[in-house]
Amino acid sequence: MTAAGRDAHVSPAVAAHAEGEEIEVLESSEVLPAAPEDGYDPEDSGFISTERFRDLLATHGSELDPHKLEVLLALADGNADGKICYQDFVNLMSNKRSNSFRRAILQGSRQLKGCSLSEEPGLGLSQRFVRHVAYETLPREVDRKWYFDSYTYCPPPWFILAVTIAEVAVFMYYGFQLDRLVLQVSSPSFLRSPLPYHPQLRAQAWRYVSYIFMHTGIEHLGLNMAMQLLVGVPLEMVHGALRIGLVYVCGVLAGSLAVSVTDMTAPVVGSSGGVYALVSAHLANVVMNWSGMKCQFKLFRMAMALVCMSVEFGRAVWLRFYPPAFPPCPNPSFVAHLGGVAVGLTLGVVVLQNYEQRLQEQSLFWIFFCVYTLFVLCAVFWNVFAYGLLDVRIPPAP
Repeated sequence: MTAAGRDAHVSPAVAAHAEGEEIEVLESSEVLPAAPEDGYDPEDSGFISTERFRDLLATHGSELDPHKLEVLLALADGNADGKICYQDFVNLMSNKRSNSFRRAILQGSRQLKGCSLSEEPGLGLSQRFVRHVAYETLPREVDRKWYFDSYTYCPPPWFILAVTIAEVAVFMYYGFQLDRLVLQVSSPSFLRSPLPYHPQLRAQAWRYVSYIFMHTGIEHLGLNMAMQLLVGVPLEMVHGALRIGLVYVCGVLAGSLAVSVTDMTAPVVGSSGGVYALVSAHLANVVMNWSGMKCQFKLFRMAMALVCMSVEFGRAVWLRFYPPAFPPCPNPSFVAHLGGVAVGLTLGVVVLQNYEQRLQEQSLFWIFFCVYTLFVLCAVFWNVFAYGLLDVRIPPAP
């Protein structure tokens, strides 16, 4: 048990009350008695011996999900101190696993006795899909089993789906309004929308995010939507809308700010900043946990993902340097892609590496978050002062 776990001298009854998870901790109240007078915690220290813990699991284990029971037994087997913190157990049962749990389970997870999740027969279509998502995104069998037992489709992966629907709806609206679906950017009215980022209108702060709803053409939209749905939906199912939304929005904002700093005269459209943040974070997570990732054809699929990213990026570079239809305004920049990749390889990797761990407990998360915040502040000051100091010739607003 870690030092942080030893410092948490909270009585079991108080801990359960403070957690407030009556439904989620239903199993814990039955498997692990809360009152010290029951003899399980006579010193009221907040700990229970692993021997008594195993006895309780043997008596009441039939009331738990089989995978959850397997993880709890591994927790007991992997704990070198001979005792288990009650608060860790409560957090575990309410799907709020802490760093102390992660360290305690590390050894025990290698001793899981049951068959792997992939070998379980008789699963329905929705269960097979959840199992598929678990193998797509999680590198450890203990996490895959825990996710399989815990996921309920409530809430659904609404963030990625909502953003995708909004992007398609806006594209179709301007497609009919501009009377073109391919290379909409060649229309003189394309940049007159209130959505795309334009350096002349950089004081309109919403444009640093709203540009994701505009795309240069159906080829641009199609590639982005394919990567966004194929990668973003499984990630959101596992990590939740809050975390995936954080990575996505940070990638979007970093993309437009990167353009405003490095490609100062160019506009920005497309959701590539957010998409590349998610995809690059996922690919980096797969590479860092290569032996643990059990998704099928992972090498081939990684190669295909890199090909799609390269094709989309190459299209953006070609378009940027292609003679603009309405000079002196250049075509949209490609630098937003690079801003998204930078976010994905830093902040995104930390988020995906810490499944069911509290991000606020991760020092690396705060380091990258502070670096990202510093970048945003510097970019804001750059937008306020640098254009005038450098006497940049900005093309007129559309």
